[in-house]
Amino acid sequence: MKRIIDFFLKEWKETQFDRKPLLLRGARQVGKTHAARNLGTSFKTFIEINLESDESAKKIVEQDHDAKRIVLQLTEYLKKDITPGSTLLFIDEIQSVPKAIITLRYFYETMPELHVIAAGSLLDFAIEQVGMPVGRISSLYMYPMSFLEFLVALGHEQWARTILNRRIEEPLFDALHDQFLNLVGIYLAIGGMPAAVNAWVQTQTSRNVKRIHADLLDSYTQDFNKYAAAHQIKYLDRLFHHAVSQLSNKFMYSRVGEYQKRELEPALELLEKAGLVYPVVRSAGQGIPIGAQAQLDDFKIIFLDVGLGQASLSLDIAPWFIDPLTTFINKGEIVEAFVGQEMLAYSDPISKSHLFYWHRENRNSQAEVDYLVQIKEAVVPIEVKAGTSSRIKSLHIFLDTHQSSLYGMRFFSHNYALEHRVHTYPLYAVAKPFFDANENIREALTSLIGN
Repeated sequence: MKRIIDFFLKEWKETQFDRKPLLLRGARQVGKTHAARNLGTSFKTFIEINLESDESAKKIVEQDHDAKRIVLQLTEYLKKDITPGSTLLFIDEIQSVPKAIITLRYFYETMPELHVIAAGSLLDFAIEQVGMPVGRISSLYMYPMSFLEFLVALGHEQWARTILNRRIEEPLFDALHDQFLNLVGIYLAIGGMPAAVNAWVQTQTSRNVKRIHADLLDSYTQDFNKYAAAHQIKYLDRLFHHAVSQLSNKFMYSRVGEYQKRELEPALELLEKAGLVYPVVRSAGQGIPIGAQAQLDDFKIIFLDVGLGQASLSLDIAPWFIDPLTTFINKGEIVEAFVGQEMLAYSDPISKSHLFYWHRENRNSQAEVDYLVQIKEAVVPIEVKAGTSSRIKSLHIFLDTHQSSLYGMRFFSHNYALEHRVHTYPLYAVAKPFFDANENIREALTSLIGN
């Protein structure tokens, strides 16, 4: 399946100036290994070693930081030439040998012509142990498949092009608009985990998707033992299966169960580090960077993936297939999480992205904007409307109190519309404003969908 990351991997491959070894970062099963292998097909030689399952390769790598020795011994062990300029060396599950992350520095310093990619499902924990060689390693961040990637996987490249090329002043005709919303409903049921999407593409059977979700959830809980102390497992398990029920609301530790904040807070930080949850942090939003005015103790969360999140709560996904328009209304918190997930997917992967929201507490009236995003050099407020009501009072309050924010965006089940200071996009077009505003994302999405 084609991915947005493919463009950025090709860009890294073709970099002539100061190319560094690359870390592919993201939660387990978001497609890192597949992406590296796909890039490997464009090299004369592709060498893959797995430091979790291949003990011989592990011994070679963990001996010391001598990059030239490692290449020489891998060549003898694998009986394949490793030639700078024509070989891609892919080191998978590098977190199994944390000090190998430091070794990447020496590939950069002593063998700069060799293309080296490393990946791992729990990389942040390994980096925490050994540190990151500053200025010696590059990173690309991966997330679950976006809605546009889902469309391409289904063979709907033309529809993806229609979405990206549509001007906001030109609504789609109703039949196609409804068809796209139906596909959003299917995506919300399945989510963006590549294995789940592939199961749907191959079988069109939700039962198979549910089986994939169950297996993924089980693998994530099995990972708890790899990065948490024994006494933290019960807190991780409780958070993992119940915290997602607080979607769209300020996260409250008291709503998780009988445990205290001092017990749950470190566990939530572990889940975030593993890439299983993303915080949406409150910010005043008065300027850029948005994070400069963040209030770190005031946050909402979204799960790694909307499909997995619903599976963790044992929610019935059938309504998404049967009547998505009504389900948008009844499950507005899932729709809001979907938009956050889409925003991450369409961010520039060369750096880690963060999500923010805005909330005003006033004795007479409260106001909240679901997301804040930086578009070029401006803070843009975003409202997600899952129901039929078009009221966006909070968005207007934000714009009236933030003079540097010239307009806001609304993602809605309605059609495209351009109103005074409000740009309305249908739920299937979250990619559009990022496509328009960021040249790199525009090139990546154009590569994804074809000309």
